[in-house]
Amino acid sequence: MNALLGLLAGLGRLLAPMARLLAGLLLLIAVVAAVYDATRTMSANSLVMTSLGEHWSKLAPASLGTAQAAVQRYAHPVVWTSLVHALLLVPAWLFFGGLGILLAVVARQRRRVNVFAN
Repeated sequence: MNALLGLLAGLGRLLAPMARLLAGLLLLIAVVAAVYDATRTMSANSLVMTSLGEHWSKLAPASLGTAQAAVQRYAHPVVWTSLVHALLLVPAWLFFGGLGILLAVVARQRRRVNVFAN
């Protein structure tokens, strides 16, 4: 049991830098999406927020259809209509920013605290 915990701790130390890098990339994507929405908002003189699904359909429309068909085929069709479709309606900056912050918190470097008890 102790060997397994040691192995998991070592794996965590190995994956933490990659997770922090991925968190930084996700936050960078969130900033780019927020700037995109901000420039569209300023040009339209009204609040414009682009959803995750809208970005996906503009960047890779074929893969969106393929993903929908795969989810509906291998999972129940309700999974697409209730879960995935609702997720695709979220603003892109909020999705990537939230995911990046969550990953950064999970993979943060913890400070070692020495506790001295008499």
